[in-house]
Amino acid sequence: MNHKTPLINIDEFAQIQNKDQLLIVDCRFNPAAPEEGYQSYLSAHIPGAVYAHLNNQLSDLSKQGKDLLGKQPLPSAEQWAVTLSSWGWNPDLSVIAYDDSGAMLAAARLWWIMHWMNVPVRILDGGFSAYQKAGHPAESGTIERTSTQIAPVVFDLNKAIFTQNLRRAVDNHEVCVVDARPQDRFLGKNNADPVPGHIPGAVHRFAAENLQEDKHFCTSSHLRGDFLKLVGDRDPSTIVHSCGSGVFACQNLLAMEIAGLHGSKLYAPSWSGWTSDPENPVTTG
Repeated sequence: MNHKTPLINIDEFAQIQNKDQLLIVDCRFNPAAPEEGYQSYLSAHIPGAVYAHLNNQLSDLSKQGKDLLGKQPLPSAEQWAVTLSSWGWNPDLSVIAYDDSGAMLAAARLWWIMHWMNVPVRILDGGFSAYQKAGHPAESGTIERTSTQIAPVVFDLNKAIFTQNLRRAVDNHEVCVVDARPQDRFLGKNNADPVPGHIPGAVHRFAAENLQEDKHFCTSSHLRGDFLKLVGDRDPSTIVHSCGSGVFACQNLLAMEIAGLHGSKLYAPSWSGWTSDPENPVTTG
């Protein structure tokens, strides 16, 4: 597999912006104000960009609480195909996603869903604020792209793990779970989660630690050092990323890919899915 870095910097993006066949996706999203990102998109976005709403396109909230899928379940293959078609996606397009969050949460989620179907996506390092700071043009309003008819989406089951299989792997000490939530939630000292604590044996890596203060990602060598300190010499394929609902965890997985540590997995239901089964063990502290 091609392990080209998932990041693209502003200068490189500027060189291809009007030359290559691109699908640019604006993923800005504020969990505290779910429509704020779309309103920001309408006000100003990179020319030609479509908008991806974390709740409406990058999740299927109709499945909340069902089958241990957690509070932000992933879209089905059928739903994702409809979204891609509405954006005019085809396999010949290069996909660039951007965000403007201190954790790049929704852009990482989009990156992972495409990663799940073995389609590369690159994240614009620094997000929309870096794009604007560099003096590049923006446009307002919505855009229309010609829809496409694409073949059914096929997800790579080796890139994700769900609750039953994770419970077995945890019980057998076959995996290392990396939890991306803030530390107080990981330790069970914050009432943001209905059930406090974390998956037994999990280690902690707050997703925002992958970014510098200017919202650019830390260097690949810095990220590699951090993750190797955290998980040791474990094969990356035995690393499972979790968070509250399967969004922040994507950013840790993305950071490992940037670091050259390829092949870790996402536990998409995350803590909200794990704790929906009272038989699953919980650790605090």
